[in-house]
Amino acid sequence: MRASLIHRLSNLLSVKSLITLALTAVFAYMACKGDISKDFMTIYTVIIAFYFGTQSRKTRETGGGSDAS
Repeated sequence: MRASLIHRLSNLLSVKSLITLALTAVFAYMACKGDISKDFMTIYTVIIAFYFGTQSRKTRETGGGSDAS
């Protein structure tokens, strides 16, 4: 259990994850201000789709699934 938690936290520190988290924070801030531009929304959507698409593919390749019980 502890090793799994450490592994998940280390995965969050990857560059791809940090960029995704930073963009999500910026998106949330802009949404609260009501100032989301169409260009930012397009870029954000592409990056989020890429991130979750690669995560999904990686999960399928390793044969893993969700272990949230």
